[in-house]
Amino acid sequence: MRPDLSPSTLAVVAGRPAPGPDEPLSPPVVLTSTYHAGGPRGYGRYGNPTWEALEEALGLLEGGRALSYASGMAAVSAVLGTLPVAASVVAPRHAYSQTLVQLDALAGKGVLSVRRVDVADTPAVAAAVRGAALLWLESPTNPMLEVADIPACAQAAHEAGAVVVVDNTFATPLGQRPLDLGADVVVHSVTKYLSGHSDLLLGAAVTRSDELYEGLLAARSGGGAVPGPVEAWLALRGLRTLHLRVERATHNAGVLAPRLAAHPAIQRVRYPGLPTDPGHERAAAAMHGFGAMIAVELADAAAADAFTGSVRLWVHATSLGGVESLLERRRRWPAEPPSVPEGLVRLSVGVEDVEDLWADLVIALPDG
Repeated sequence: MRPDLSPSTLAVVAGRPAPGPDEPLSPPVVLTSTYHAGGPRGYGRYGNPTWEALEEALGLLEGGRALSYASGMAAVSAVLGTLPVAASVVAPRHAYSQTLVQLDALAGKGVLSVRRVDVADTPAVAAAVRGAALLWLESPTNPMLEVADIPACAQAAHEAGAVVVVDNTFATPLGQRPLDLGADVVVHSVTKYLSGHSDLLLGAAVTRSDELYEGLLAARSGGGAVPGPVEAWLALRGLRTLHLRVERATHNAGVLAPRLAAHPAIQRVRYPGLPTDPGHERAAAAMHGFGAMIAVELADAAAADAFTGSVRLWVHATSLGGVESLLERRRRWPAEPPSVPEGLVRLSVGVEDVEDLWADLVIALPDG
C-alpha cells in the first residue's frame, strides 16, 4: 500500500484482496472454525482472513499493527491484561465509564492501583505518572470533552518509564493519530465511528511495538476474545465511508454547537470547536477537525430528562458514532463519575440534514 495515500483514501482501499481477473473486489466472509493443517492459522481462534483484512485497514489508518476484538471493552481488557500485578495506572478522571469500572474492579482485587487525573492538566499528568506503569488517555474525553496534550503527556510518561495508551474512539484516525503523537497503543470501540451503523460490537488495539503486539496477540488467542467474521466484514464495509460520515457529522456539530451555546436553556456547551472552549487551541493544533461529539449542560437532571424524552428525530440511546444522531443524559448511569453534572447531555451528531436536527432540538428544549 502506497505510504503517501491520505487517510480518507486508505479507508476506501485498505484491506482489499490482491487484484486479479475475476477476483472479488472486497474480502469475503470466511466462516470456519477449522483449517487444514500445515498453515500459520492452525485453528479458528488464532486467525481469520476476514479479521485480518479489517486489521490491515485499521493498522494502516492508525500507522501501526492492529488486532481486532469481540468488543471495545475486550480490547481495553486485553491492554490492561499486559500489566504486571500491583502496577500503577494513571487514568482520566472522566473517561468511558466502563473503562473506569474495569480499572476500579481490578484495583479492588489488588491487581493494580489507579490514580485519577485531569488529562487537560499536563503538569498534573506529569506528576501522576512518576512510578506508574501505564498512562491511559482519552482525548477528547467521554463525556466531558476535555482535550489532552498527548505529545507532552506521552513524553512525561515515557520519561517515567510508563506505557501510553490512547482511546481514540471519539477522534477516529481521521481526527488524530496518537501513535504519531507519542502513544504506544491506540484502542478503539470499532462499534462506534469506525463501523458507523450501530449494528455490531467490535474493538481494536493498534501498536508499533512488536513486543506489545505479540503479547496482545497471545492473550487474545489464549483468552478467546476474538471477533466474529461477519462483524469484521460489516465493520470493514462501514469503514469505507468513514471519511464521508465523519466529515458530514463534524460539519453538523460545528453548526449546532454555537446555536446550542446561544440557547437560553443551555447553561454550558462543551465542544472543542468553539473558540471559547478550554480545549479549543489544543485541539486546533493537534486534531484534523473537532469531531462530532457535543456535551450540553441543562439546569438539572429533570430538565435534561425532559429534553431527552421530547426529541423525535434524535434518538435517546446509549451509543455514539453512528449515522443517526443520538443523545442521552450520562448521569442516568450509576457508573458515571459524580463529577459529571447531573444535567449533562451527551450528543452524538449524525449525518442527517442539520436544519432538521436543529428544529428537533429547539422543540425539545425548554424556553430557558
